[in-house]
Amino acid sequence: MNRRYFLLGLFIFVLYWVWYLYRPFWMPIFIASLLALATSNLNVIMDRYFRHKLSKAIVLTLILGLLFFAPIVYALHSLTVIMQHFDASIIDKMVNVKNHLQVPDLLGPVKPQIQAFLDSINSPEITKTVVKYMTIILKNSADFLKDMVMILVFYFFANYYGKELVAFLRGILPFDENSAFYQEISSVMNIVFYSTLVTAIFEGALFAVIAAIYGYDALLFGILYGFASLIPIVGGALMWVPLSIYQYSTGDTTGAIVIAIYSIVVISVIADTFIKPVIISEINKLMTQTPSKINALIIFFSILAGLTTFGFWGVIIGPAITTFFVSLVRIYQVVLDEEKYLSR
Repeated sequence: MNRRYFLLGLFIFVLYWVWYLYRPFWMPIFIASLLALATSNLNVIMDRYFRHKLSKAIVLTLILGLLFFAPIVYALHSLTVIMQHFDASIIDKMVNVKNHLQVPDLLGPVKPQIQAFLDSINSPEITKTVVKYMTIILKNSADFLKDMVMILVFYFFANYYGKELVAFLRGILPFDENSAFYQEISSVMNIVFYSTLVTAIFEGALFAVIAAIYGYDALLFGILYGFASLIPIVGGALMWVPLSIYQYSTGDTTGAIVIAIYSIVVISVIADTFIKPVIISEINKLMTQTPSKINALIIFFSILAGLTTFGFWGVIIGPAITTFFVSLVRIYQVVLDEEKYLSR
């Protein structure tokens, strides 16, 4: 028997059992690797201040934990407390707002449909839905926290052995363009990670201000708005619409209007429409050695597809998969051009 085929068969056999052995950890490993790739430039900056890669890996892991995971833990804890003291009368007050709403005559033909929709809203169904989703969140929170711990562990090792892993991967790639391939993926992941983090913190902080003014938990509402802003199209409306309705149900009409106008004008229009593109552009200049060639619209749809397919982690996974594909297509085109040139 040919030794090459024997070794290939043995390798595939062992590879299957390695996959089977570590299958509960593949998703955390994959996400941790992508996060390490997204923060690779920060890793390089840290080389100036840390002589030992162990201390550098620890600091990077602590930074990621504080900025990315600590807010999630706080939000889950706060939601657990809210669930334990959930008062269904709050939903009743919010639903009763519809009894005071008048559909404008300007809406003309659609006025009956809108009125029928308002009449169909009932508090028991909404309460049932809210309790259902809160239960799902709390039920899955333990697994989510476990995954976060595993991600932090693997992120630490990815940074600790990062240079060796990158050198190994570059060495086994069967084409000369592997440095450009790595640079393209790293650039896109840097842009997605930092722009997502900065804009979520920025918009969450803006919403926290208005929440604090009206006596709500500013930190919780800021965190929740930051995560809601990651959802394309709907975005922060998931937060400010219910809060505005609740404020109105308490009898504070002025407060409800202020919350709505502030959220639409200051956050949705000024921050999201005008300031967010500037943030992404500046991050592209500052945090990457060479600007990414991936179209911004492709990145947007990759985030949308990632959220739809993978849930929360799709923000990281979607752009990564899309970038891998686009970069491979470009490299394949270069290889074909080289082969055509050599065949002449």
